[in-house]
Amino acid sequence: MTETTSAGNSGSNSAPLTKTARQQKIIDLITLQSVRSQIELAEALATQGITVTQATLSRDLAEVGAVKIRSTAGSVYAVPGEGGDRSLQQSTGESLDAKLPRILEELLVSAVSQDNTVVLRTPPGAAQYLASAIDRSSMVGIFGTLAGDDTVLVIADAAVGGAAVAEAFLEYAAGGLAEG
Repeated sequence: MTETTSAGNSGSNSAPLTKTARQQKIIDLITLQSVRSQIELAEALATQGITVTQATLSRDLAEVGAVKIRSTAGSVYAVPGEGGDRSLQQSTGESLDAKLPRILEELLVSAVSQDNTVVLRTPPGAAQYLASAIDRSSMVGIFGTLAGDDTVLVIADAAVGGAAVAEAFLEYAAGGLAEG
C-alpha cells in the first residue's frame, strides 16, 4: 500500500499523513466539491500529494460515513455533518468562500490586528464556528486560526500582514467585498 504526502503550504512544516488527516481531507473534498466516484476522489487526493490504494479509500469512505446520494449533479458522495448536525453534507455548488461574508456579517463583533495577528471577537459560543469557516475558506493571507469561546486568533502570512487581513474581515462583515 502506497500512501505519501508532500508539503502543500508555504510554511516549513506540513501535515503528517495520518489516517485521521487523510480522512479529514476526504471529508473536505466531499463537502467542497461534487465527488462522483472513488476514482475522482483518488485523483483529487493525488493532486494534493496524497496517494492511496482503492482498498484504503473504500475503508476510509466507510469509516467517515460517506454515502452516495442523488443530487442535481448526479450521484455524488455525502458525509454526515459535524457536531450535533448529523445531516448529510455535500457540495452544493456554493463554496464556503461565498458563505464566509454572511457568517462574518452575523458573527463578527470586532477585528483588531497587531503585526501578523488578528483578534476577532464574536458572541459567546461562536468563535469555533467562525474559525472553522475561515480555515475552510480559500481566503488569501491566512496561515491558521485558534479559537476560544468568543475570540478567534488569526495568524496572517507575514507577507500579507494582520492589518490587511483584519480589514478584509471587516469589509466582508459590512458586505463590502464580493465573492472570491
